[in-house]
Amino acid sequence: MPKFVNTAKIAVAAALVVSGAAHAQFQDRAIRASLSLGKDHSLGQGLNKIVACAAQKTGGKMKITPYFDSQLGGDGPALQQLRSGTLEMVVAATASTTAILPASGIFDLPFLIANEKEADALLDGKAGELLASKMPAVGLVPLGYWEYGYRQTTNSKRPITKLEDLSGVKMRVMPNPVMVDAFKTMGAVALSMPITDLYTAMESKAVDGQENPFSTIELNKFYEVQKFLSLTKHMYNPVIVFYSKQLFDKLTPQEQAVLKTCTTETRDEQRRINRAQNLASLTHLKEKGMQINELPASELARMRTSMQPLYDKAAQTVGADMLEVVNSELKRVRGQ
Repeated sequence: MPKFVNTAKIAVAAALVVSGAAHAQFQDRAIRASLSLGKDHSLGQGLNKIVACAAQKTGGKMKITPYFDSQLGGDGPALQQLRSGTLEMVVAATASTTAILPASGIFDLPFLIANEKEADALLDGKAGELLASKMPAVGLVPLGYWEYGYRQTTNSKRPITKLEDLSGVKMRVMPNPVMVDAFKTMGAVALSMPITDLYTAMESKAVDGQENPFSTIELNKFYEVQKFLSLTKHMYNPVIVFYSKQLFDKLTPQEQAVLKTCTTETRDEQRRINRAQNLASLTHLKEKGMQINELPASELARMRTSMQPLYDKAAQTVGADMLEVVNSELKRVRGQ
């Protein structure tokens, strides 16, 4: 498991927290936590669990107030607030941090992670630990890895049954160089915009489609303005619970340990809920009238092959060390 906050003081503090150390060692803290999604999403449920956990472990002294649905701004602006020390916590996908730390784009390489077993092994092993070690240098403290899950493709023009079907389709993607390059490579017109503007853009046909996990598609009611859902499973998105380094350094070791412990304790439950939500959402989207199609393994392989230029560039963009560790871990998990 990655040791995101790795000092002797915090290790001792964590032991005190777990053993029920006196609440007197904690100060009254008002902590704001931002999430771009709603409270019913698995990430929202996970955040609420951290709120309860921190309150329980500190006798109510660490008061975390969650702000859902981008109330404090989208992921980009919220992360900048973290770096400037004007906001305490943000729950955001690693894909949102590539402009700040290019190494975090490693997990955005298309078709990199084949299944959730591989995802868990990467995040909870050496690859996750290496990426986490790079975060404090850019003003972010990662408390733990959660997940957004596999991204799928929707659009209002046609089913995506083969690589060529993406040609000319105006696709909204996150403002992330790897994701933009991936869809351009597959022939789509890649556009970036906040998710809060996406429904209206698709309704007006300014954008033809988008790509997100099933649960996000359902919760945002994209099925009302999108007809076709293609199971491309093109990217797996990890999520990090971030804390402002400026403000984290002002906390006591005991308080730091509470945040770390609560995030870790919530991790497996968040992933379980997320995976269950996505499966349920797929059923609901079909019931809402979306036309759902799976892609043959041969076509997915063609798409993966078309991404080779991005993999060739990865050593320069995400770093040779990051790419080497990820490839080594994947070989280990796959028994190669």
